[in-house]
Amino acid sequence: MPTTVFDQFTRRTADVTAQLTTLGIPLTAPTPPPADPDPDDPWASSYTVPVDRSTLAWCTAAQMLADHHHTGIDHQVLAADALLRELGVRGLAQLHTDLHHGAPIDYRFTPCPYCSGIGEDPTQPDCQDAGCPPQYEFAGHDHLCPVCRGADYQPQWLAEEHMPELEQLLADAIEEREERASLRYRIRTRLHRRTVRT
Repeated sequence: MPTTVFDQFTRRTADVTAQLTTLGIPLTAPTPPPADPDPDDPWASSYTVPVDRSTLAWCTAAQMLADHHHTGIDHQVLAADALLRELGVRGLAQLHTDLHHGAPIDYRFTPCPYCSGIGEDPTQPDCQDAGCPPQYEFAGHDHLCPVCRGADYQPQWLAEEHMPELEQLLADAIEEREERASLRYRIRTRLHRRTVRT
């Protein structure tokens, strides 16, 4: 049975929610009143904003954290809650950068953890399904992925395009190194001549 890229979103959500259900972790972060949190509930929070743990964004955050830290999802529940509560879906981009030690992520070469490189928000219908007017197609119409901002993930094509640029940078670096080596040789020769004369 052939699978599409959209099947993986359903599978990711189903896998994570099944693990939460098996572990007895609620699919919605409990929101007790801030003045009287339940000290016996380890999954409770003091925030009044509920977090739906069955959304694609939450499941992606929990999976990213669990994979990075080599732990079970149950150890990352509170971290995923905090991330989405504080930053929302856009926080996945910050999390992705943080997990790569602060290095910027170029989504043309790295698949987006949320949309898997399709560049559109997988939770929103596309223009055709939503019935958007055709003139919106080229007007920066918002159906873009909130994490990668619609970056076109095509590493093979972009690599071919960047190879001449990289070759030129390498050639420039080699030429500059040779010029510096030549300058050092001339300086060393002159200094040697002066010391020999004296």
